[in-house]
Amino acid sequence: MTAECLTISSRSAGRARLARERIPAAREALRNCRLCAHACGVNRFEGTTGICRAGAEARVFSAQIEVSDELEIIPTFAVAFSGCDLRCAFCITGAESWNPSAGKPLNEQQLSIDASIAVRKGARSIMILGGEPTIHLPSVLRCVSVLPEDVPLIWKTNGHASKEARELLAGLFDLWLVDYKFGNDGCALRLAHVSDYTRVVRENLLWAANEGALLVRHLIMPGHVDCCWRPVAQWLASELPGVKVNMRTGFWPGWQAGRHAELQSCVTSDEAKQAKMISAEYDLNLVE
Repeated sequence: MTAECLTISSRSAGRARLARERIPAAREALRNCRLCAHACGVNRFEGTTGICRAGAEARVFSAQIEVSDELEIIPTFAVAFSGCDLRCAFCITGAESWNPSAGKPLNEQQLSIDASIAVRKGARSIMILGGEPTIHLPSVLRCVSVLPEDVPLIWKTNGHASKEARELLAGLFDLWLVDYKFGNDGCALRLAHVSDYTRVVRENLLWAANEGALLVRHLIMPGHVDCCWRPVAQWLASELPGVKVNMRTGFWPGWQAGRHAELQSCVTSDEAKQAKMISAEYDLNLVE
């Protein structure tokens, strides 16, 4: 399969200015936080925390060149913010992704320098991820305001953002990389402690598809091919035909996966074969 190269959108030239203009509104949003769909409404400046447990200032647990993502974006300089609004039992970076105190305080000026160095070394894109970066929008906007504008910028998310967050993010990224994790609300509640998952993630996916380039990622989990992958594939084929989809079969039973009987092993060869057959059945546009 030939890898396509991610291109810079026509809006990238003004994204630094746009990000700077939105920083005050994003900081004000922390006083009654509804940046994710949990809509906790806490005042994060006063030390009150919601489900994500994050305060007003962000931390970063990793900022380095990565080569394990989709072919069209690698090598990418990936900036991982600490803390997340979901509690996925199988999270491979759970220790940092669940903990907003992990890593180091954000230094956006140093991050800009590191990103420029990474680009000179061959990075083709810059990716903002977590944890979940949506919960740190004021800090994210500070980063975007100083990052080089001549490099494609990627937003890697769990798709659980609120309308308020989407308005602050609009027009800033060249690619939206969204994890569509669960095919039904029951699995989402049991494995990630999140309710109303399906409605929220689909709303965000439809918005992202209209916002710009979209790539949907789904991790095949043992025991969840029919209950999760099939409905995900069916909905994508119906509502977002032709969208790029990365179906991953390399599940690893890490973090707290052992608490769930079906997640205590890797995906079997039969499950991987079944998942590929479902992809073919719905004629999905699979990418690597």
